[in-house]
Formats: sequence, structure tokens, C-alpha cells
Amino acid sequence: MNPSMLFGKACIFGGRARYCVVKPLACLFTTSSNMAKSKFEYVRNFETDDTCLRNCYIVVRLDGRNFHKFTEQHKFAKPNDNRALGLMSRSARSVMEELEDIVIAYGQSDEFSFVFKRTSTWFKRRASKLMTHVASQFSSSYVFYWKEFFGEDLPLLYPPSFDGRVVLYPSNRNLKDYLSWRQADCHVNNLYNTVFWTLVQKGGLTTAQAEERLKGTLAADKNEILFSEFNINYNTEPAVLKKGTTLIWEKRDETVTKHMKLPNAEEKEVAVTRSRRRVQAHHCDVIGEQFWEEHSNILEDDNC
Repeated sequence: MNPSMLFGKACIFGGRARYCVVKPLACLFTTSSNMAKSKFEYVRNFETDDTCLRNCYIVVRLDGRNFHKFTEQHKFAKPNDNRALGLMSRSARSVMEELEDIVIAYGQSDEFSFVFKRTSTWFKRRASKLMTHVASQFSSSYVFYWKEFFGEDLPLLYPPSFDGRVVLYPSNRNLKDYLSWRQADCHVNNLYNTVFWTLVQKGGLTTAQAEERLKGTLAADKNEILFSEFNINYNTEPAVLKKGTTLIWEKRDETVTKHMKLPNAEEKEVAVTRSRRRVQAHHCDVIGEQFWEEHSNILEDDNC
């Protein structure tokens, strides 16, 4: 035995003093570092490598799971509930504030897409880590901010859940087309839902009759029904309903008041203005080029 691992002390046996060798406590227990090198460590080889390809935008898209039932149980207004839309946006902002590598997020109805910059190294670009972090942060924020939007009169009856997926887009064109696809989907769904629920709530039709009435109709037909039968101009509907919500980082000047001590020991209030990055919401068209020209810092060079 290595003498450096031992120490001695006097012991009494049968009235006679003898020198005993005692092991230090550190030798009596196995350290955590030794545990990590156990024979069981081979199980790590079963983990799947899910590292996202480099130089690609990483999009994490969340969708409400079984939200048709959820909206019915919580009596959401039809066709759109502004409280619910506000809560979705607030939850998405919480995600962006937690993960600052998200350069843009887009949401509508019960879905939200989060775009990580193509040079992001968060969580070593592991898809499972990114998706689960976004999903858990969003879900917990949805519950945390529920009362802020629905108040005490409408309690949360059970926890909502959101499923997620990860998709990689290698070019700016691919990413812009993805966001255009989601916004086009927002328009199509909102126009249909607006006409459908107008026929039910104002036209007196049942849901089955309204569905039958709208079979095979085009966008022009739906606009005509709204305008000719209910005097509703779809173009004047709120932009948040037609365009969805786009969240981006923008610099904003913030002025705060500070107390400064003067040489004569007096205090003086001084206004200090600082520029800070904040998440800002836009309800605008992202299909055309104007948005991207006005916010050219969102996309990275395709030649990176």
C-alpha cells in the first residue's frame, strides 16, 4: 500500500499503546469522477447525434396540442380571441428574451416559429436541446402569464401543451419562403374562420350549414359574402388577425432618472438616455421585400 495514502495515530489495545495505520476518508468513498468512468458508461453510445448542420437557420416551430378542445373548454371568443393572441405573443417574447440567438419569430393562431441565426452555437446546435428548451420556456410562460391576459374570472383549467419540430433552412430565400408560407396560411385560415363564424353568429346557420355553404368557395367568394350579406369589409379587419405577429430585436432609447451627487454634497436628478435591444412586435407583411429591406440586420450573408 502506498504510504502517502496512509496516516498513523496512537491506539490503545489491552492497556498497551500501539501505532495503527488508518486509511483517510477519501479512500473509503468512490469519487464522482471515478463513477463517471464506470462499466455502465457504454450506454452513452446509444444517444443519437442530432447536431444541426452548420450554416443553416434553425427553425423551431411550436403548435398547440389539441387546442380545439382547449379553446372550447376555456370559452375562447370566436373566430379570434385577442386575449389568447396576446398571451401567445407574450410567451414568444419570453422565449426570445431567454434565447437571444433567435433573430425573428412569427406566430398566428396557436403556433409560433422561432428562427435561430445560422451561426448560433447554443446547446452545441443539438436539435433536441433547442426544441425542448423552446417548448418548455413557451409552455411555462403561457401558464405564468395566463392571469395577466385572462384575469381571475377565467382560471386555467388544465395545463396546455405544445409539440415542436426542428427544420433547417440553408439560404435566406428558403427562410423567407418559409415565413411567407406561414403568413399565407394565416390569411387563408383567418378569412375562412371570419366568414364561417359570421354565418353562424350573425347569419343564424349551424356549424354544419356554414361548412356546407363555404365548400368550394374562393377568397373572392368569401369576401363577397362578408360584404354583401353582412356589410363587413375584410380589408379593414385588424392586421394582427390577417398578418399574424412578427417579433424582432430592435434598439429603443430608454430614459431613466438617476440621482447624482454634486460637489457641494447636494443631489440632483439627471435624465439618462440609453439605447437597449428590445423585442418588438409587428403586424405587417413579410412576404414582400419591404419588411426585409427595412430590417436588413435580421438575415445573415448567404456566403457566410
